[in-house]
Formats: sequence, C-alpha cells, structure tokens
Amino acid sequence: MIEKDYKLYGTKILNLKTQEIGLLICLWENKFADKTIDFATCVDRNGKRYNIELDNIRGLEDDFEK
Repeated sequence: MIEKDYKLYGTKILNLKTQEIGLLICLWENKFADKTIDFATCVDRNGKRYNIELDNIRGLEDDFEK
C-alpha cells in the first residue's frame, strides 16, 4: 500500500516540464525494483489530475507585499 503525505495539500506549484501553475495534492514514493522515486500528485488549472516526479515541480509563494 502506498502511503501518501497530505501535509502540503493546496500548495501552489510550478510544473517545470510544462511551465504551468497548479496545486499540489499529495506526496508519495514510487518504489521500483531497484530504487525509490519521490512523486507528487497535482492538479492543473483545468482540474486535470496528474502524477509527476518531485524533481520536476517547484513550490511558489504568493507575494502579497508588492
């Protein structure tokens, strides 16, 4: 069973592959035969859910002071 971590639920992210903004839903580990890769489940602006390697997203901070 895959354990999912929802602590960062709702965090705004930038998909580095497509350069699109989305929201993070959860983090989880994808265990292959010889190694484990960290993945994230995200949703894009159109509501489409997708899984992506954690190395291919970056968290964004809202800058309310400007």
